[in-house]
Amino acid sequence: MLRVLLLSLFLTWGLLQAAEAMTSSAHQDNWDLSDLYPTQAAWQAEYERVTAAAEQLGSYKGTLNRSATSLYTALDAISRVTREYHRLEVYASLLADEDLRAAVNQEHVQMASALGTRINEQTAWLAPEILAMGCDKVRGFVSENLLLREHFDLFLEDTLRAGSHTLGPEAEAVLAAAGNVLQQPVALHSQLSNAEMPFPTVTLSTGEQVQLSAGSYEKYRQLSNRDDRKLVFDAFWGSWKQFEATLGSSLTAQLMGNVFTAHARKFDGALSAALFPDNMPATVYRTLVSETNAALPTLHRYLRLRKQVLGIKDDLQYFDNYASLFPLTQEPVFSLEDSRRITLAALQPLGDDYLCSLRKGFDGQWMSVYPAAGKRSGAYMNGSAYDVHPYLLLNHNDDYQALSTFAHEWGHAAHTLLTNQSQPFEKSNYSTFIAESASIGNEMLLSDYLISHAADRQEKLYYLGAAVEKIRQTYFRQVMLAEFELAAHEELEQGRPLSGQRLSDMYCSLLRKYYGEAEGVMKIDPAYCIEWAYIPHLYYNFYLYQYATSMAGAAYLTDQILTQGEPARERYLRLLRAGGSDYPYDLYRQAGLDMATGVAYRALMARMNRLLDEIEALAM
Repeated sequence: MLRVLLLSLFLTWGLLQAAEAMTSSAHQDNWDLSDLYPTQAAWQAEYERVTAAAEQLGSYKGTLNRSATSLYTALDAISRVTREYHRLEVYASLLADEDLRAAVNQEHVQMASALGTRINEQTAWLAPEILAMGCDKVRGFVSENLLLREHFDLFLEDTLRAGSHTLGPEAEAVLAAAGNVLQQPVALHSQLSNAEMPFPTVTLSTGEQVQLSAGSYEKYRQLSNRDDRKLVFDAFWGSWKQFEATLGSSLTAQLMGNVFTAHARKFDGALSAALFPDNMPATVYRTLVSETNAALPTLHRYLRLRKQVLGIKDDLQYFDNYASLFPLTQEPVFSLEDSRRITLAALQPLGDDYLCSLRKGFDGQWMSVYPAAGKRSGAYMNGSAYDVHPYLLLNHNDDYQALSTFAHEWGHAAHTLLTNQSQPFEKSNYSTFIAESASIGNEMLLSDYLISHAADRQEKLYYLGAAVEKIRQTYFRQVMLAEFELAAHEELEQGRPLSGQRLSDMYCSLLRKYYGEAEGVMKIDPAYCIEWAYIPHLYYNFYLYQYATSMAGAAYLTDQILTQGEPARERYLRLLRAGGSDYPYDLYRQAGLDMATGVAYRALMARMNRLLDEIEALAM
């Protein structure tokens, strides 16, 4: 009887433990926004408090030149309001992204955006007043006040550097007030593409009917059946083509806003204005494009191999780009727990401090993991709530891409954690130029780990093919988009009009160049040249090039870590810990890499050719 009772108790305990584990796992599947604010009412109360505090920032006008202490007091007050605003904005945007159909949440995003604009309006006097003090006085205050030096020295130097592009208080206030208007094109694109686009339904050769949303398009464009791939492309891009004129007007409005702001601030063009905040030499952008154009034979080598492996007898087509070169009989499945475990194993070369940051995040409720109706597509890490922790939005499909995305976004999160441990809030806002190296470096280490731990030849080929395709998408494709973005801006700057059709024609020309139509590598169907309209990052003012530079940087830095060990790892971790304490180009140079030269880009091409060599040795 006692034995039966003990067995019963043991089984009950086991069921309770299993239920608790399932509950814990379920909780970790979705982020806990109460770490930011316990309720929406609490957010509203804090929003009102910070709004009132923002209205008082104008009271510091005219006080900066009194003393070093006065200067610090004003800057600290602005910093605290900005810090609190970022926390409000993070909560609003995360809540809205849970369900884009919820109008009230979209209204909160607009409220947060309006607060950001109001803070800019209330501090529009700041830069002109600092400049009026003169370099000697500002630097003298910095040298005598430790807190100024620790928190605001780079900001003050940056403000002095921007003197020739800073307007008077009245003009600065006008530009600040224009912020909401200038943000509307990206809001329009987001609303149309994420919530209102009437995506088509197609019937595949298997008889399966699928609706081609943005997320499902990315899944079904990989199908092994070539007729199905063409069907998916024709239907999906046909839907976008119906809105070519509208989306052309939207993107043109965004580019016009960039050009307007650049000219208002006395830059010679939108590219110079976009690179100025990072103090990025324009030679980096132009070297990237020229090195990539010189490397197109490597891309063409890959595309010819793709045609051969896929057994295509006629022309290789744009819809053939995403089919797996070496599909497995059964696609690998990676649960969320698998993604955690494999990511930790793959990133061992980055050392214990890095892995400790990851484990800390894995133990928290920082992620929204799985797709849901109305949820924003794609993936991102939002680390703007300095006093809390990063949040990650995923749409985990339990496949290899989901695993790779998991490692990528946690690279951003670990970067944020390492930065916030080492830098004050005012120096924690690192550049995207460095951020993407942290995430892409994770992907490369993951890829190398999976290749080296493959169970057999076919699995190794699967991961090798995925690694080469990653370079096509993240490097060559992003440089092509960066070249397109620059060309579109230059059209406006040279007084030539843009339209949806004109943008599609420009995009077609680049597709033909990059994919080697004249060389007989790939045939480009003009129906797919609407692809530019799908890319939200074209609204982010010369953001895209940084994916490519970062991939090149990641290839160089991870290679150094694997070949040199501890010294290279420490240089890399110093780069991540540095956050925004210096300009990104200079931080890279401190890590041993000059991104204005061809070194990193050639390192990436060497990696790609090594992968292709290995594929040819195993498969041909």
